Amino acid sequence: MKEVPLSNRPHLVPAVVKEVVFDQEAIAKRIGELAAEISHSYRDLRPVLVVILKGAFVFACDLIRQMKVELTLDFIAKSPYLASRGGEVKIIKDLEQDISGRHVLLLEDIVDTGLTLNYLVRVLSSREPASLAICSLLDRPALRLADIPLRYVGFNVTDEFLIGYGLDYRDRYRNLPYIATMKIEGA
Repeated sequence: MKEVPLSNRPHLVPAVVKEVVFDQEAIAKRIGELAAEISHSYRDLRPVLVVILKGAFVFACDLIRQMKVELTLDFIAKSPYLASRGGEVKIIKDLEQDISGRHVLLLEDIVDTGLTLNYLVRVLSSREPASLAICSLLDRPALRLADIPLRYVGFNVTDEFLIGYGLDYRDRYRNLPYIATMKIEGA
């Protein structure tokens, strides 16, 4: 089935979209590559994939459907890192399964400063998994403040604000089937 260009589907291009950075085809291709690589790495390990909510759920859905290994899935949700609150991060939805002795792959939508992810890695590491690795659809290394070793990365991105494919602005635009830069008011 041939994909219809976004310009012919204006209902999928809200006025806030500045430019589509990664279209559906590019995302699907890269996720297929990641799924193959992860499946190879975890082929006999039955990993626990831990999805960081809310942003990574779209990425996780597409990724796990293409993986060729037995796995289990769990979810964790955290409050955002807020410098105005002294960098406080709280887990607001914790894992339902014990990860002790298990191979854990943490799935994230985008890594910016790495401060929140660094906190989650410390928390999960304290639960003594056999291994703990990170897969992020997007990496923004120019903003990194914490040293976070990403094992799998979909795409490197600039510091422009992104929406779509799970990424949001005030909890909107997560359902866009592509990743786009956002027009900022007054810009």
